[in-house]
Amino acid sequence: MNTLGKFKVAVMTTCFTIGFGGCQKPDSAETAGKKIDQAAEKAGEKAEQAAEKASEKAGQASQKITEQSRKTGTAIDDTVVTAKVKAAIFAEPGLKTLQINVATADGVVTLTGSVDSQAGKDRTAEIAGAVAGVNRVENRLVVKTPK
Repeated sequence: MNTLGKFKVAVMTTCFTIGFGGCQKPDSAETAGKKIDQAAEKAGEKAEQAAEKASEKAGQASQKITEQSRKTGTAIDDTVVTAKVKAAIFAEPGLKTLQINVATADGVVTLTGSVDSQAGKDRTAEIAGAVAGVNRVENRLVVKTPK
């Protein structure tokens, strides 16, 4: 039995106890009736308050779950985007992929590391930008100077 059900049983038991106890006194039937009505009214008010509080708590919990789900979904999407960008860069001949790092946050891909030429830097950014799910590319690649 839930808390609200237990509360109702307790209130009803109290009402009957007050009602039967009041019947032993002369002219107390009316008084007992009034007490029962008052107790029932208070019980109704308490039940409404409990229901409102439960509804409020449920709404807060729902908001937290929705927000957490959104965050989890974003993290998974970013991981997928990072993997796709790395695969696309790896497939490109002439790029030394071991020297290029890829990170994604909220669809923004950040490229770090080093490449052999300005053309390689530009091509890497172009490849990353063409991947589905990429909103923007921050190209922080450094062009190595020949020794």
